[in-house]
Amino acid sequence: MEKEQTYPVEFLLRMELLLGDEYPEFLKALDQPAPVSVRVNPYKNNELFVNSERIPWCKDGYYLATRPVFTIDPVFQAGGYYVQEASSMFLEQVITHLELKQRNITVLDLSAAPGGKSTHLLSLLSKESLLVANEVIKSRVSVLEENIVKWGCSNFVITNNDPSDFTELTGFFDVILVDAPCSGEGMFRKDKQASKHWNPSNVDLCVSRQNRIINDILPALKPDGYLIYSTCTWNEQENENNIKNIVGSNDLSSVRIPLQKQWGVVETKTDVDNELIYSYRFYPHKLNGEGFFISCLKKAGINDEVYGKKIKKSQIPFASVKDKNVIAKWLTYPDNFEFLIINEQLFAIKKTYFENFLQLKGSLYLKSAGLNMGKVIRDELIPSHDLALSVEIASDVPFIELDLKQAIDYLRKVDIVLETSTMQGWVIVKYKGLSLGWVKVLKNRINNYFPKELRIRMQV
Repeated sequence: MEKEQTYPVEFLLRMELLLGDEYPEFLKALDQPAPVSVRVNPYKNNELFVNSERIPWCKDGYYLATRPVFTIDPVFQAGGYYVQEASSMFLEQVITHLELKQRNITVLDLSAAPGGKSTHLLSLLSKESLLVANEVIKSRVSVLEENIVKWGCSNFVITNNDPSDFTELTGFFDVILVDAPCSGEGMFRKDKQASKHWNPSNVDLCVSRQNRIINDILPALKPDGYLIYSTCTWNEQENENNIKNIVGSNDLSSVRIPLQKQWGVVETKTDVDNELIYSYRFYPHKLNGEGFFISCLKKAGINDEVYGKKIKKSQIPFASVKDKNVIAKWLTYPDNFEFLIINEQLFAIKKTYFENFLQLKGSLYLKSAGLNMGKVIRDELIPSHDLALSVEIASDVPFIELDLKQAIDYLRKVDIVLETSTMQGWVIVKYKGLSLGWVKVLKNRINNYFPKELRIRMQV
C-alpha cells in the first residue's frame, strides 16, 4: 500500500507484468537510495576518485560512497569530472564496439542538454571528429554550452534547432544519438516528484513525440551510419515497440553490443521480419544504476552526396593576418585552425571539419562553434574564459596554483591575494593543476576575470 502511495498504481501494474517473478526485488530496489556517480575528464588529469568503486562499463566512471557538495568543488568547476547517472554511461560500450575513435566522423547528439552524453562523446571520439550538440529548448542551451566549455575540447558545434530543421542535411551524420524525451520511469527513484506526472496518456504522448523525432532526423543519417536510441524509461511502448516500428519502416538493422554477465545489463530480443533486434535494459535490482534503455541500429546503403545549404568561404569573416599572429602564441597547434570573427569575438575552428562547419552554418542556428579565443584590442588578445579551460591552450601561458580557499574565493568572484611579483598581465589560476579562469595582474592589484554569471552564489 505504501508503494502505491509513492508510485502510480498503473505504473506498478505494468512493471509487475513486465518483470514477473523479479517484481518484488525491483520494488525493494526502489526503496534504496540512488547511487552517486561521476565520470572523469580524460583530457584533464586528476586522481580525485582513484580509490572509489569503478563503474564496470565506463573506464572513467566511478561510484561515490557519499554525495559531496559539487558546486563548491573547484575540480568540478574546472571540468575535471561530470556528475552523471551510471547506467547512461553504457553509451561508451556502444561507441567502443563500433570502433568510432579510429575514424574522423561527424556525430549528432540531438537532445544534448545538460551535456552528459555530449561530454562523454567528446571523450570517446577522436579530436578530429566533430560533435554537433543540439538542444531544442532554448532555455537549456546555456547550461549545455557551459558544460561543454568546461570539458575543454574544441571539436564541437552547439545548435538550437528542432529535429525537423535537420531534414535538409541529407546523409550528413555518421552517427546520430537520440536520447529521446520520455516518461522518465527510470528516474522515479531519484525524483519521487517525477512519478506524480506519470500517466498512460503521457506515455502515449511520449511515443508519438519520439516517432516524430525519429522520422524527422533519420534522413540526416548517412547510409552505413548508426542511429543510437535511448530513453530513461522502462515501458515497452517507448522502447522495444518504437525500435520495432523504426526498423519495420526503414532499411535498418540491429547492432548487438557485447556484454559481461556480471554487469547485470538485460539484453532483449525483438523479432522483426525474422531479424532479431537487440536492446539493452538497466534495472536497479540488477545493477548499481537507474532505469535506462539503449539500442543501436545501422542504416543500409552506401554513402551518397550530402545535400543542404552551404555558406561560401567568401561569406565568412576570417580573422586578419595581423590578428592571427596575435592569437597564434596562445595555442599549442595554431596551424590546425581557421580563425573567424563572429560578433567581434575570435573563434578557432579546426581545418579538418571546416567544410562541415560551413554546411552546418548554412542550414542550422549555431549558438557556438569551436574555441572562443576572445577579442583582439590594440594588438592584444583579451582572452575568453573558454580559452582558459581549453585543452588546446599553449603550455607556456603563465599560471598560478591556488589552495582550496583561494580557489573558492576566486570562483565566488571575490578579491584574492596572490604572490605575483614575477608576473604581469593575463595569468591563469589553477587548482590541483586544472585551470579555473583568468586574473589580470597589474602593478597595484589583481583583477578577477571569472564570469559573474558563473560565480558560486551559495554560502561557503
